[in-house]
Amino acid sequence: MESLFVRLAETLAVSEIGQKIRLTVAIAADWQAGKLDSRDSTPVTLVCGRPAKPELLPHKDVPNRNPGTPEGRARLLHAIVHIEFSAINLALDHAARFRGLPQAYYADWIGVAAEEAEHFELLRTRLQSLGYDYGDFPAHAGLWDMAEKTVDDALVRMALVPRLLEARGLDATPPIQMKLEQVGDHESARVLDIILRDEIGHVGLGDRWYRHLCAERDLEPESTYRDLLTRYQAPWPQGKMNESARLAAGFSAGELAVLAKKR
Repeated sequence: MESLFVRLAETLAVSEIGQKIRLTVAIAADWQAGKLDSRDSTPVTLVCGRPAKPELLPHKDVPNRNPGTPEGRARLLHAIVHIEFSAINLALDHAARFRGLPQAYYADWIGVAAEEAEHFELLRTRLQSLGYDYGDFPAHAGLWDMAEKTVDDALVRMALVPRLLEARGLDATPPIQMKLEQVGDHESARVLDIILRDEIGHVGLGDRWYRHLCAERDLEPESTYRDLLTRYQAPWPQGKMNESARLAAGFSAGELAVLAKKR
């Protein structure tokens, strides 16, 4: 059997988009075939490979994305394409970075990486249909910035990446779909139906493994979550939360009520 962690590290380090996607899909297939060993102790160095474009800017410096114009709609879709590319790297890193966890943990995040690759290709195709491609506009690195802050602890990673930042995508998707529908881009809105359905599952995996790790350490998960938001100066949920999606992903109604009051 090959080392799972060597394969993950190799794939994470790749910068060329097509190759990263092919290697990600191959890992998922080889894992399903029982060819990869998650108990291997081979040390690896984890470096996140990205293409030369898009240019990464601070969040506040990324231009507004008004879907009322064709270019504005392309900028909006580009931002989502970039999130999906980042999510491939995040899922690979979730699996590669933390050793000694149950087999199911690795199975879950390998599966997520493959699904994020599918999302990336779906959305990139929509962007290309507008005459643009990934890399044509600037983007920001907020998701990966948080990943770098949480490299030392799987519990914190699960709390602050899938359960916090990716959960914000559940909130943002319905308003984006409404804007796309208003300008007649029904096809892009339907692609986001697929993304939202799958992302509920991805956030749910983050919630599952966060609660699992809290239970191992005898920590109350919901109060610990709020403590982590404060300790890491992480953003609390902003605006209207997608309560039905968050409930489906594992948040409790009581927790959502507390988070809403803190805004």
